[in-house]
Amino acid sequence: MFSFLIKKSFFDVWDNLIAVLLINLGFVLIGGGALYLFYALSFNMTLAIIAGALGILLINLYLATASFAARDIANYTTPPFRDLGGYFKETWKSAVGLAVVTIVQLAVLFVAMPFYLQIGGLLGMAAVALIFWASVIWWLASQYYYAVRARLDSKVGKLFKKSFILLFDNTLFTIGLGIGTILILAVSVFTAFLIPGVTSVLVWYQDALKLRLYKYDYLEKNPGANRRQVPWETLLIDDRERVGHRTFRGMIFPWKE
Repeated sequence: MFSFLIKKSFFDVWDNLIAVLLINLGFVLIGGGALYLFYALSFNMTLAIIAGALGILLINLYLATASFAARDIANYTTPPFRDLGGYFKETWKSAVGLAVVTIVQLAVLFVAMPFYLQIGGLLGMAAVALIFWASVIWWLASQYYYAVRARLDSKVGKLFKKSFILLFDNTLFTIGLGIGTILILAVSVFTAFLIPGVTSVLVWYQDALKLRLYKYDYLEKNPGANRRQVPWETLLIDDRERVGHRTFRGMIFPWKE
């Protein structure tokens, strides 16, 4: 299943390359502007913190909107840019919710962690370890947040709850998702985050949740089924047909197919 997720996400991005690039351009402009404002105001700690918080909020507002466009891509349709305003109206509350949690998390990391490191000793190291692993677990769960918003729910509290449920019910899968995210972003560094970029990460998350939900539909229809023996080959038939028989080699060298 995971290998098909990689293939589907890759070709979803490839088939919508121009749209992905344009959405990524928005990320670059917002992220670059936020960083510039943060460093321009770094002479005053209070102003810099306000600028940083504002940047996190703006990025999350754009993330939430772009995630709906990524959902369209994952559903095999070209994202309608005329609908982005509507997507923004639908998602701004969830974006504010995640932005607030992110700001609190960063405050804990940059304030509490140095404090406990300075304390040292068993208590200090235990607190640092707790903060570190709590942050890792939260980051893994947060991968589902906007995908859940686009597909399952709109209430902020339920978005967090369902994100953690998905994490703990699909732990290895979620870790693989996180590794994929790191690799996508690492490659994006060489293109100034234009390709594959953040939008490709959002498509990656949307595809992951779209395919993973087939498991829950199957278990709901077959309550006595073994959760560890999900018939993925059967569940993915339609998506395999939609993606088609394509290879990475054939995409680059079609005359060799």
